[in-house]
Amino acid sequence: MACFVGPGAQAVGRTGGRYHPRAGPVGSGVRRSEETAVTITETRTTATAETASPLTRQDLVGTVFGAAAFQALNAGCELGLFALLNGEPGLTEEEIASRLDLRPRPTRILLLATTALRLTSLDGGRYRNAELIDSLFADGTWEIITDMVAFEAHIVYEAQADFTASLRADTNVGLRRFAGEGEDLYHRLAARPDLERLFYRCMRSWSRLSNPILVDKADLTGVRRVLDVGGGDGVNAIALARANPNVEFTVLDLPGAGAIAERKIAEAGLSDRITVAEGDIFDDDYPEGYDCVLFANQLVIWSAEQNLRLLRKAHRALADGGRVLVFNAMSDATKDGPLYAALDNVYFATLPAAQSTLYDWGQYEQWLTEAGFSRVERRPGETWTPHGVISGVK
Repeated sequence: MACFVGPGAQAVGRTGGRYHPRAGPVGSGVRRSEETAVTITETRTTATAETASPLTRQDLVGTVFGAAAFQALNAGCELGLFALLNGEPGLTEEEIASRLDLRPRPTRILLLATTALRLTSLDGGRYRNAELIDSLFADGTWEIITDMVAFEAHIVYEAQADFTASLRADTNVGLRRFAGEGEDLYHRLAARPDLERLFYRCMRSWSRLSNPILVDKADLTGVRRVLDVGGGDGVNAIALARANPNVEFTVLDLPGAGAIAERKIAEAGLSDRITVAEGDIFDDDYPEGYDCVLFANQLVIWSAEQNLRLLRKAHRALADGGRVLVFNAMSDATKDGPLYAALDNVYFATLPAAQSTLYDWGQYEQWLTEAGFSRVERRPGETWTPHGVISGVK
């Protein structure tokens, strides 16, 4: 998949400037691979996996009408229902209709849907947001959620009708919904400046959501210099540099992305510690002198063969003892979740690029060991998104 640069990113070139911050706790203990003699450490949170309950008819209703459920959420966001109830809780149906400038019938339809979905509650003829929604307003997260909803509604939704065709063809058939040149979404968006602006605004929100996990889980103990491969506009390097004041970073990407990164880095006041190098992440050799190579939201983009190729390049560029860090949304190696990754993978299958996928932890372990890395360790995030870091040492 073409990389997608994080917040404020631009689509440039075949391999650079495209970065995708979108796609749980797994495994514990240490196991040793017989064939590669590589120690793999799996970190697990203290929560115990629960046995899935059997599918019920009511569950099936939620899935059959899942598209309608999303439209109710989207309408509540676009019409301002949730913002209204956050500011004025306890309004009646008539008051909501007046505030939203809706007639009685559509107001009843909207409120029936949001209340049945538990997005709103009704008590004594008065409506309130779900407690969760008001808490997201309070901590500033609701803005991120509304961007995620807008992304699904205006970028993803139509293309997902091609999910079955994409599975049959083993490629991103949904791309046909976007006019323009190129074999990936990032190039096609150039023909739709309105959607391109929305896309990058939403990607900034995805990174706001996931980058705290990167900062928390990327172990840079003893590291002096990090090469951020396909680092786009420098969003990851900036976040990590702020948290690791003794580490220097270089963002490697194509020239178009490099110019953007230099501006963002300067705005962050980090030009003395973050530099930019231009190059094709597949075709050009990686610069030497780094004791850590970072792939952040990159390896969801490419095929398994391409990912192995990139990791082998990182291994060649590192000195003995150097480490590689891979940060992405992950699916579970148990192949049964999490739900976030399972559903987000519909998007990756239908739209971004031909082979984009939310891979599971075990696949990354396999590639890292095949590339020559040892001491492979999983460090899953402990939030509701399935992002995490997996690392290896040369």
